[in-house]
This record gives sequence, C-alpha cells and structure tokens, in this order.
Amino acid sequence: MRLRTQFLLIIFSFSTILSALFAQSKSQAYITYVQNYYKLAMIQQKEHGIPASITLAQGLLESGAGQSELARKSNNHFGIKCHDWNGEKTYHDDDAKGECFRKYDRVLDSYEDHSAFLKNRSRYAFLFELSPTDYQGWAHGLKKAGYATDPSYAFKLISIIENYDLHQYDTQKIDGKYFSERNHSHSQEVDSPIGSVTAYRVHEIYKNNRVKFVVALPGDTYASLAEELNISEKRLRKYNEINEFTELMPGTQVYIRYKKNKAARGYSHHVVRSGDSMYSIAQNYGIKIEKLYHLNEMPYHEGAKLGQVLKLR
Repeated sequence: MRLRTQFLLIIFSFSTILSALFAQSKSQAYITYVQNYYKLAMIQQKEHGIPASITLAQGLLESGAGQSELARKSNNHFGIKCHDWNGEKTYHDDDAKGECFRKYDRVLDSYEDHSAFLKNRSRYAFLFELSPTDYQGWAHGLKKAGYATDPSYAFKLISIIENYDLHQYDTQKIDGKYFSERNHSHSQEVDSPIGSVTAYRVHEIYKNNRVKFVVALPGDTYASLAEELNISEKRLRKYNEINEFTELMPGTQVYIRYKKNKAARGYSHHVVRSGDSMYSIAQNYGIKIEKLYHLNEMPYHEGAKLGQVLKLR
C-alpha cells in the first residue's frame, strides 16, 4: 500500500512539473491578446463562418500579439495592404520599403475588414465549404490559396491554436447582449488595447514538419535562445546545421529539434525563387540540407538555380 501511495505521489509530482513547464512555454502577450479579442473573433465566426480560432491565430501572428507598430498605430491586426481601399492609409516597410497599409479607427474594424477580405475573394471561396470547427483544414487552405508565402504558415497557425486552446472559441456561443452592441464605439471589451506587457518574454514555439522551432527576434543570439530554451548552444547550432561563426538574424526560423528527412505531406516540390538557397529551402520546410541534396541527386558544391524544381519528398 505504501509503495502504491509513493508511486501515485511520484506520478502526481511529475504531472505537476510538466504542467508548469507547459505553462511557462506560453507567452503572456499572447494570453493577454486572446483575453482582449476572442469575442471579436467569435463575432466573425457567427456572422461570416470563419473559425474564431483561425481569426485569433492570424491576428496573433500578423500583429505580434498586438505589439507590432502597424497594430499599435493603425489598428491593423492582419497586415492587410491598400489594394482596393478608399479609407485611411499608413506606410510601413514590409516586403518593400514604404508599402501602403490600411488604417482603421478601431480594432473591430480591422477584424471585420479581414473577414470581408476573405469572403469577397474567389480564391478563398472553397474555405467556406469547410466546417467552421475545422481549423486545420482552414489553416492549410489559407496557405494553399496563397494568403502567405511562408511555407510553414499553416503549421504556425495550428501550433498557436493548439498551444493556446483557441479551438474552444469555435464551439462557444457569443453573449447576445455583447453581440447586439458590438458597433458601439464606447464598448470597452471591443476596443480595449492590449496595453503594455510586463510579463516575461518567451518565444512562441511553433511546429513545422512536426519539428519545433522559434522565430528569432531583434537582439536574439543563438546563445540567448539556447539559454532560454535550456539547450546547449552547440546543440542548437547542430539542429540548424550552422557553424559556430554564423550570426543570428531577426526572423530566422531556429529549430529546437532535429529536422526531418523529407517535407510534410502536401509539399512535394519547391520552385526556386530569387533569393533562395539550398539552406534556406531546407530551413523553410524543416528538412535536413543533406537529405535535400540527396533527394535531388545534386552534388554538395552545387547551389539552387532560379526556376529549378526541387523534390521535397
């Protein structure tokens, strides 16, 4: 009996430790954003059929949990540019310098314009045939429709949804009073800003090709990430197939596990674009660079050529 009790105590302690570690892997900025805006996402699902979890995950990802300059100064949480737009405008460096983005009076307006953006474009029409609780189908569908060029975009959305249990909002019912008063500018819940985030900074952990990774922020180094993630710097560099002299650039996908031998299902090939390298392609798809060369029967001294079709599986 004593042995059984001790065993149960060990199991309970282990579960508690795991729960604590999981909680620490969550960003307080993300949690605060969800608390502020989940009802806006639920409204979009009720009115337009877009999963609340998808809208929230896109808002989190595109706005940096409401902390991006575009979100703070222009209430633009989805990075929507000025195409076919007659409203207020702002200018921000993105793919090119000084690009035009839509500016909104309220965060609510950004959410509703995002829904209209998806509903009014034929290339997204097939998504609305999916169940509003099929967040995985929506995530992969958005990538397929060309919403983002990032090969891991769908996996990022799914990681955020599952890490923060956002799918719970796909099945909850919005409060009727709140729904009927959504357009009142004095509604604190609709328009409350995220405010300053005073909690610890934790890098959001995503999955690409079933491999965990983080995205480097300005000021990060491989050493600082290694310390935060409790991994040796040497091992972190090995996971990412780089030498000890390679510096970390903001926006880099940094894997915290070994990459796979081939890409995820649905990614059978890649057409080489300007700026691509064999290394960047391997990183984008979560593949070991040696395996990418092997799949394409290429010598290691040969680089990717513009327009070349590379096998990924």
